[in-house]
Amino acid sequence: QVQLVESGGGLVQAGDSLRLSCAASGRTFSSYGMGWFRQAPGKEREAVAAISSRGLITYYPNSVKGRFTISRDNAKNTVYLQMNSLKPEDTAVYYCAATSVGTEYAITSGDYSYWGQGTQVTVSS
Repeated sequence: QVQLVESGGGLVQAGDSLRLSCAASGRTFSSYGMGWFRQAPGKEREAVAAISSRGLITYYPNSVKGRFTISRDNAKNTVYLQMNSLKPEDTAVYYCAATSVGTEYAITSGDYSYWGQGTQVTVSS
């Protein structure tokens, strides 16, 4: 069982930056892929970043490419999402997710087994 706790959300202005953190429980953090997803009101949940178990492979959709950076510190059981040049359309609840042990990397929500409670990010214009 993996427990994920996100932090770092908040209210910012367009153009500002935020860094989200996700702390994971357990001793096998380096054995599974991690991802960040977001869901805005009335919209489907979408992936905004993913990183492989050892941090060698990353994924970003075009909507955030060049502005968001995912990273992980396996020694600290933590994954980060650095968000720069934030836009009002980035407003959403952001969720951290983990695949099952042994699944190195995934970019679709169905491939993730564990989810955090979410953290709100609001970007004002």
